[in-house]
Amino acid sequence: MSLLNQKTIKNPISFQGIGLHSGKTVNLSLKSALPDTGIVFKRVDLNNNNLIYPSYNNVTNTSLNTTISNEFGVKVSTIEHLMGALFGLGIDNVLIEIDNEEVPILDGSAREFIKKILECGFVLSDRPIKIIKINKKVEFRDGDRFISIEPSKLSLDIEFELEYENKVIGNQYNKINVYEDDLVDIFNSRTFCLFEDIEFIKKKGLAKGGSLENAIVVKNNEILNKDGLRNSKEFVNHKILDCIGDLYTCGFRIIGKVKCSQGGHYLTNQLLRKVFIEKNNFLIFQVEQKNLPHSFINKSLLKAIA
Repeated sequence: MSLLNQKTIKNPISFQGIGLHSGKTVNLSLKSALPDTGIVFKRVDLNNNNLIYPSYNNVTNTSLNTTISNEFGVKVSTIEHLMGALFGLGIDNVLIEIDNEEVPILDGSAREFIKKILECGFVLSDRPIKIIKINKKVEFRDGDRFISIEPSKLSLDIEFELEYENKVIGNQYNKINVYEDDLVDIFNSRTFCLFEDIEFIKKKGLAKGGSLENAIVVKNNEILNKDGLRNSKEFVNHKILDCIGDLYTCGFRIIGKVKCSQGGHYLTNQLLRKVFIEKNNFLIFQVEQKNLPHSFINKSLLKAIA
């Protein structure tokens, strides 16, 4: 059976942790789903109207996280790291049961999601995957910040630059091929903030569950986390992780080249909305050939993350 067929997980996987912004304890379970189901969130703490689909059209908040809502106002927030893990591992179909409104932040990266999914294993179906191929360049700008996507042959390339006045973060740049490069550093990279922003963020009712256990905190020229950084480009690498997760709200894996400067959840969501408003911008096709050079799954992530 071809690796280009749709995939789900073999057995249920459970996570428990704190919501980064809500500060509440959350239980989350991944369960296998039938082909063509896609990714579905289910709020099991609610009895009715509790299904939420992680589509770019259902994104209702992009301030410091990505939040999705259904037509009844039921929501799930901070989905981006889990969505990035599912994208990287090529999970096409899964039911995500959650008993609160925010995905647990765990260690602030996608590492634990990937580790447990790999331990569980996969089930391949007899249905081929679908891919979105970008046909025309599309760009979205917001002042000095911008994001664009343009055609590519068979890869999803993400080129990201980050500019901070803080000297520890500074200007960081990275470019990756999502399907072929070693992305362990990307998926291990944690969310981060400046110490001086914490009070402002908390006044907005956010980051109630934030700590040095789940975020990098930078104060002046110092990283407050005792073990420092996991990799030299952890700040920009985390932004790339967020971008991968947010891109998966298009519903399928993508062939295209993404360039982003000073971006985040808002820019990625606005780019997707702009891409899919015009049918000539993209093509959705079914992958049935068994001789393509790769499987649109990142092979480096199929090895256990230490």
